[in-house]
Amino acid sequence: MKVLDKTISQLTIPTPFAVGDVHVYLLKGDTLSIIDAGVKTNEGWEALKTQLNELGYTPNDIEQIILTHHHPDHIGLIEAFPRAEVIAAHRNAKFYLTRDEAFFAQYEQFFKQFFADCGVPEKLIPSASELRGTLQFAGTGQVTDTLDEDDTLPGHGDWQVIETKGHAQSHLSFFRESDGAFIGGDHLLHHISPNPLLEPPIGNDVRPKPMLQYRANLIKCQPLGIQTVYPGHGEIFSNVNDLILVRLQKQEQRAGKVYEFLLEKAQTPFELCKQLFPKQYGNQLNLTMSETIGQLDYLEDEGLVTKTLQDGFYVYEAAK
Repeated sequence: MKVLDKTISQLTIPTPFAVGDVHVYLLKGDTLSIIDAGVKTNEGWEALKTQLNELGYTPNDIEQIILTHHHPDHIGLIEAFPRAEVIAAHRNAKFYLTRDEAFFAQYEQFFKQFFADCGVPEKLIPSASELRGTLQFAGTGQVTDTLDEDDTLPGHGDWQVIETKGHAQSHLSFFRESDGAFIGGDHLLHHISPNPLLEPPIGNDVRPKPMLQYRANLIKCQPLGIQTVYPGHGEIFSNVNDLILVRLQKQEQRAGKVYEFLLEKAQTPFELCKQLFPKQYGNQLNLTMSETIGQLDYLEDEGLVTKTLQDGFYVYEAAK
């Protein structure tokens, strides 16, 4: 637990995931809010209670929950605050908080069809239970206050909402102009680059392109004047624009590797995925295919590759 200034404290919650601990933030203002809610485990709950107690609070004191995005390690304990009748989040978070069955049926059908179109063998396509696997660590609830770009946080008028889709289709970050503080969820992390994860379309038939969103929202952050990032994972850091340049350059280098593979021959996304992640693709298909598709989306957007449908599969080739 770290008291960062008179209005904000960082609480650190253990998770069962490879990413390790997750940070949540206690925000004082006209309302006592918690930003993100850790993961739903006994260890997470005990860590949250202990650190709140060290700050002189209990879960019953929290009046409002604000979410950066819908992933289980950020929404796990949203049911643990009896007085928090407000959950403020991006509109897309609601499907994951309510466990909307129609949405999840679409979610599962999207991945089944899309992975098949990308050349993934049927035996490797994740089952419905695999796709929902980590939801056991997520809480349920209702988004009561929808947050949009340029809104201010309810009860905290000095914090501006910045839409930062990419890692998730519900991702928001929060910026305080007076001192350049930035609560960034998983958008800006010092020690790792967040995965821009594939998600099904919401409200239309157009598949989101999370890598392009992630890049655009990194670039959008450059002129803000961010001084200090309070991240969802890892250390608090500064020198933000330097990090953004590194993230952009490394992504372009990874895309260059994909382009080199396609100069050799036209390939399906799954064939490329196996080359990029020969040891991981079998047991981390969602992550590895998200990365592969992200690089292909970038190359296609740059006009460097073309995509056709051949014998029922998407095939990419280097542009002539």
